[in-house]
Order: sequence, then structure tokens, then C-alpha cells
Amino acid sequence: MQRGSLRKRGATWTAYYFTDDGTRRQHSKGGFRTKAEAQAYLTEVLGRIQRREFVEPHKLTLGEYLTERWLPAQEINLRSTTYASYESIIRLHIIPHLGNVAVQDITPDQLDRLYANLLKSGRRNGPAGQGLSVKSVRHVHTVLQRALRDAVRKRLIANNPAPDSDPPKLRQAPDKEIKTWTSEEVAQFLDGMKNHPLSAAFHLAATTGMRRGEVLGVRWGDINFETSEVSIRQTVLNVRYGITIGTPKTANSRRTIPLDPTTLDRLAEHLHDQDEVKDIMGDDYIDQDLVFTRPDGSPVHPDFMSQTFERSIKRLGLPRIRLHALRHTYATMSLAAGIPSKVVSGRLGHSNMNFTLDVYTHRVEALEREAANKVADLIYNSRKPKE
Repeated sequence: MQRGSLRKRGATWTAYYFTDDGTRRQHSKGGFRTKAEAQAYLTEVLGRIQRREFVEPHKLTLGEYLTERWLPAQEINLRSTTYASYESIIRLHIIPHLGNVAVQDITPDQLDRLYANLLKSGRRNGPAGQGLSVKSVRHVHTVLQRALRDAVRKRLIANNPAPDSDPPKLRQAPDKEIKTWTSEEVAQFLDGMKNHPLSAAFHLAATTGMRRGEVLGVRWGDINFETSEVSIRQTVLNVRYGITIGTPKTANSRRTIPLDPTTLDRLAEHLHDQDEVKDIMGDDYIDQDLVFTRPDGSPVHPDFMSQTFERSIKRLGLPRIRLHALRHTYATMSLAAGIPSKVVSGRLGHSNMNFTLDVYTHRVEALEREAANKVADLIYNSRKPKE
């Protein structure tokens, strides 16, 4: 049975071919300048049909695919924060540029132009000089690559153009270090916050390296005062400026961390203070077993904790750092104290020790130099005559 043919129509050539998935259908593609070009296309299509790789032609646009098919299917598998991020990237940065282009027509060159435009101006027809960062553009590339990979699997496109595109490379100055506090500055901060309702929350963050969402998600049932441990089982998330209770971001983030006596005492004092509030509020208190709450017992918004931190360090005259830098401060102090990197990695909830070493390379290199000097001192001092 003939599966394809060529026909000249005016000044161009058209390729005709048939598919049969229970219903025999004729397809065509024209506009080829020469018979050889049309034959090359027909040969490729017939080969795909033979290998069962053929994709039925359709007019589904990239915008329709992303918003009506792909994104809704991701909601059950993604954390709420990740889903919100994907939705924002698609709505703000992909659809304005490529939303009306047929998904089957997307090419690596179009993706390259998209990335270049986003670097110049974050939105279509936006002002020049207000573009996205390289990191943000790479996030756009990641979303497109995953979505188009799934489109191949769903037989909506024959090939994924994203791996052949060239997103901007992430470059970081080799001498750039993470800004952190000294142990004296941490102590000054904690002392200056002793009368604040979130005092114990900042103590917990500073002495464990926990993320802000992990701190705000701790329940009293997660704290074991007998074994001096806190278990991280849930986290408070900021999703579209609202509060959502979710699970830790990775399996390694679900962990149990030993607590020092001072932090444990501070938590016990906080429990006593909270019990007094409950007595005053009575039935109006929303008891979710959360350790850190608003006056009515509801969760604290993560942004409120960050804003409180920023206002407080300004009031105390401390070097300006972000709240997340308390986590970095804890890590650098731990490594400087000689705690093995594997232990530090576990307490931080990193996926593996190598990630910890990569993030804190500057601190590890300093420790290696110290180790070299200490070992040399042991060797050479042992050769000195005793007095």
C-alpha cells in the first residue's frame, strides 16, 4: 500500500502521507522549494511512522499546552510553593513571548531568543534594563525543558527542543563568600531579642541551622524534652502571600536534631508563656500544637519572621544579613569548631555531604590550611629538645 507521494503545486512541492490508527487519514505538508526537500521530509515522516514515533499534526499552542494540560497535571506531584513558582513563570515569562506559537513549531532558536529577551526585559515590551537575572532565566529554561519533555512522552511533539537551546550560564565570582555573623554578633542578637515573642524561634534557628519555615512548623509534639531533640516533620510555607502547612522539601529535610541545654530551656520558658496566653484566650485560641504562633494560635507568616529579623538587627546596630544567613552562620561556626562536615550536613538537612562542602568551600579551604599548619607544628615541635 502506498504510504506517501509527492506533487508539485505551482512553484512548490507538497508531500502527502497516510496514517492508520484505526482510521486511515491523509496528511500533507507543502511549501518545499525543491522535490529533493519534499522527498527528504517524506522519507523522515515515513520512517517515524514505521518506528511508531510519528506525532499527529495539531494546532495546540504552547500556551494552551502549558496552562490547560501540563500545569494542572503537575499540581498533585509538586509542593505548593513549587507549583506556584511554575505557574508564575509560565504566566509572566513564557506565555507573553511564545504562548501563541504552536507547540510543534517551537525551535531551539526561539528558546534562545526568549532567554535573551528575558535578560533584557523581564516581560514582553517591558523597559530595557529591567530584565531577569541569569538564575531566573535558567528557572524558565528548567520549566520549559520539563514541560516539553512530557510533551514528547505524550506524543504531542516529536522532539524536545530545550536541550538543544543555550540558556545563559550561571557565573559567580570565585572570591564571593556568603555573608555571615560572628559568634559574638549572634550572641548580641539573641540577647537583644530576649523579650520578643519570637525570641525562642530565633534561638532555635541560630543554634540548629533550621530554615525559617521549618522553625515555624515545629509542633510541641515534635520536641522531646527528655532526649533533648526536635524532629522536623512539617514546614510553614508562603504560597501566593498566604500561609500553607506543607512537608519538608526533601527526604533529608525530615530529620531529628539534638538540642543544646540553653535552647531547650528557652523553649521550656516559651511553653510556659504560651500556656498563659491559652488561659487568657480560652476558646478563642486556635490550638494547632504549633510552638510559634500569632496571639490567637494561628501560624506565623514566614515573611513576618524575616521582617522582624531585619527590623531588629537595624535596631541593634548589627551587620545587615538576611534571615537565611543565620543558617549559613550556624554552618560556618560549626565547621570552624571542628564539627565533621558529615554531621553539619545532616543537621542542615542537605541531600549529601558534597553539597555542604560545595556551599561552604571558602570555610572548608580555611580549615584545610589550619589543619596543614597544626600537623606541621606537631611534627616540627616534636623534634625540639625538651627544656
